[in-house]
Amino acid sequence: MKKTIGFFAKLFVMAALVLVFCFCIVMPQYTYNNQAAMLDKVRRLKSLDGPKITLVGNSNLAFGIHSQLLEQELGMPVANMGLHGGVGNAFNEQAARINIDEGDLIILSPSSFSDNDHIKNPELAWITIENHLFMWRFIRIKDVPDMAMAYPTYLRKCIGMWADGTGNLDTDPIYSRTRYNEYGDNIYPRPASEPDLDLSEVGLPSISEEYVSRVNALNEYVSSKGATLLIAAYPIAWSEQAPPKEAYAGFERELRERLDCEVISDYTQYCLEPKYFFNTYLHLTDEGARLRTELLIQDIQNYLQSGTS
Repeated sequence: MKKTIGFFAKLFVMAALVLVFCFCIVMPQYTYNNQAAMLDKVRRLKSLDGPKITLVGNSNLAFGIHSQLLEQELGMPVANMGLHGGVGNAFNEQAARINIDEGDLIILSPSSFSDNDHIKNPELAWITIENHLFMWRFIRIKDVPDMAMAYPTYLRKCIGMWADGTGNLDTDPIYSRTRYNEYGDNIYPRPASEPDLDLSEVGLPSISEEYVSRVNALNEYVSSKGATLLIAAYPIAWSEQAPPKEAYAGFERELRERLDCEVISDYTQYCLEPKYFFNTYLHLTDEGARLRTELLIQDIQNYLQSGTS
């Protein structure tokens, strides 16, 4: 009996030492990764008091909004929480639950609506949260099994970078934590489209029941806090090869019918010329970001003036 107890005691101590090694010495290894920008975004959002505008979504926001202009025109502080869509809507939408104050406008601007309510890439989610415990709020209970399965792969890569000294380096000229301003906008200069810009992925979104159920539940939660959840359009690279504008109008009608929260945008107005897109079908040039921001400002102003808030 004593031997059994001793064995399990040693096993517990060994597991504790491994845990300390992993979480306190090896992690983090992605301090300057693009995903690490979410650390600063969360800190900004938590620092803002009173009515504010929280932008939630993927990189169409990170590379497509001038938050300072939005703040100046609407007189409300702005936190741009948009980042990589690779983690999926369910992960990114958790930002909408942080530091909600009465009178907040929480604006979702996704570019896909057909997810299955799971984290799209759990390893990328680990890269985002690492050992920053305040970031673990992005992980729901239902996500734990997927995150647990992804952890060994993430940890193996961390150990490799820790061992050879390649972790926590700022090496990417565009996708880096240091390329974001205090609002959460990526400020890498984007004067014009890159020559190899590929718009082949532009298509008409479909809407899953899982997406509808989750957003409607989020709307109920946000409303209970005295805030307002709104859906705004994402920038659509529109050309002759893209779906017709009438198809986007039909998609918008379906979205309005199935969601409980207000859809404040006319999606056809966000069908922008290819010249406004930078290096992907969701990332805008500097001029494109300003144009999209002006459209969003008008959408919010129209909503507020309508008296439905």
